[in-house]
Amino acid sequence: MLRIEFNGKPFDPDAFEDALMASALEAVKEQIREKIGGIRDPQTGEFPTVVIRATSLEDVQLHIEGSDALIARVREALGVNDDDGQPVEGGPTVTSPDLDQPRTPKVFLSYASEDRDLASQLAHALIRNGIDTWWDRWEIHAGDSLRQKIDTGLEDCTHFLVLLTPTSLSKPWVNQEMDAGLVRMLSERIGFLPVRYGLAASALPPLLRGRYSPEIRDLETDLHQLIHDIHGVTRKPPIGPPPPTASLARKSGASPAAVALARAFVEHTKTATQLDPQFTKSQLQALTGLSKEDLADAIYELRGVVKVHEYSDGGFVVAEPELYADFDTLWKPWNPAEDALRLAADLHNDPDFPITPAEIAGRYDYSPRRLNPALAYLIARDLVGVLVGIGDPDYLCHRVTATDATRRFIKSRSAG
Repeated sequence: MLRIEFNGKPFDPDAFEDALMASALEAVKEQIREKIGGIRDPQTGEFPTVVIRATSLEDVQLHIEGSDALIARVREALGVNDDDGQPVEGGPTVTSPDLDQPRTPKVFLSYASEDRDLASQLAHALIRNGIDTWWDRWEIHAGDSLRQKIDTGLEDCTHFLVLLTPTSLSKPWVNQEMDAGLVRMLSERIGFLPVRYGLAASALPPLLRGRYSPEIRDLETDLHQLIHDIHGVTRKPPIGPPPPTASLARKSGASPAAVALARAFVEHTKTATQLDPQFTKSQLQALTGLSKEDLADAIYELRGVVKVHEYSDGGFVVAEPELYADFDTLWKPWNPAEDALRLAADLHNDPDFPITPAEIAGRYDYSPRRLNPALAYLIARDLVGVLVGIGDPDYLCHRVTATDATRRFIKSRSAG
């Protein structure tokens, strides 16, 4: 009686596949670490930190950590950019990068001689559609070594395609080629395509039952989809533009509900001061289209810049001036952070620069609506000295003066 053992235990095809998969995953991880971990920022000498998470060879995720400049360099090396062609800032998650993937797919076609007519149609359809195809009728000639030719075809292919029929399943040669294709899939990450014709999915061997196995029923239609799969053409329709609120949410880092709430204040304030405007919750629901629960969550999310004053008759909601410093840039033609830097530089550099907001606004030709968010930006970061008292109610303070913090702020923003 022939007894086969693997790792000291009776041979189990499923355990064997798991072991091969684990080994292949470790090899892929090591290759990625070597490829990405060696990238260095020439200015700082920094290397990236690479976190690899993989559940299978089809699901490899990378998280790369480092400075913005280093992340941009890594993403450029990988060819991974955002929709505008620019490197994405921060610690990007890169899913299943096709490292060193050949441009033209090459298929190794395995089949039984009894299925030659179908294999011929399949091979010709593939090569007509930009897929280099290894088919024995084209590759093996008189006097050639069968084993050497097949080994070369298996070695060079990007996809192993086996035509599974009731006949081919019983052919030792097809099964040997299929074993070789599985090993290459696990160790070198090629595509493995078990294509069925006249064969039920329940008749597949155990190693293939957990894999996607397309069936050819209508030759023209199903071959068209198979060709698209090999080329990596998605079945999804084109992605349409996101709703404006969702796009702004990504830009601001806040949720769409919080962005909708902020927009209500930005578009309805006249001076960007704390009590202008005041909304009831029902008014905010009407303006934003948010449900009662979503509005409550948005208020909680923006709790640092949105306040609720509860009274027996219902109360009202107001925004702190910092909200406009954070969100004006999404809907207004100015940037409060840039205005704040200009104001800080003038306060520090010009001894004759005015210190009352009304005079500053006159110097810049700003309305209170524009100047107040810049003041709020500086005040919230304790970058200027302010005097709050009796003055113009349209402004956040009575006087604003430069401090040592103002100087350090200008210096840090001027570096580089």
